[in-house]
Amino acid sequence: MSDDKHKNDAIDAGLIRSLADILNDTGLTEIEVERGELRIRVAREVTVAAAPIQYAAAPAPVAHAAPAAAAPASMPSDPAALVSRKGEEVKSPMVGTAYLQPSPEAPAFVKPGDKVKKGQTLLIVEAMKTMNPIQAPRDGVVSEILVGDAQPVEFGEALVMLEA
Repeated sequence: MSDDKHKNDAIDAGLIRSLADILNDTGLTEIEVERGELRIRVAREVTVAAAPIQYAAAPAPVAHAAPAAAAPASMPSDPAALVSRKGEEVKSPMVGTAYLQPSPEAPAFVKPGDKVKKGQTLLIVEAMKTMNPIQAPRDGVVSEILVGDAQPVEFGEALVMLEA
């Protein structure tokens, strides 16, 4: 009976290496496996870097700027709303669900008008049951939050507008 106990206590290095390979191959940040009472969790810390800003042609002054400003924030794909935005877009590095606060009863990480420091968490994106903090790429002021709480987001979708 004591030999069985030692077999269960032994860590399967091959299994851990396989799990680490799966993390690297899939881009996941965490994976967990349970076999009976044995539970192995392999995780890696990921630093999310801001995507470089890409500019198209410089927008010309828009004569109908008032209707663009009235466009609802829930429609970030509206071309008029995109032209009226000022600042740097902080984009989602993955597909997932955006959360504006750490838990339902907690206050939001940030709100429009807040001054933020580089590395400060703006919101989180949950992907495959892993919470990934989206951090400010630089010091600035949150001018607009472009997503709602618990809203699905796509890779590259603008989440927050950050001004100097």
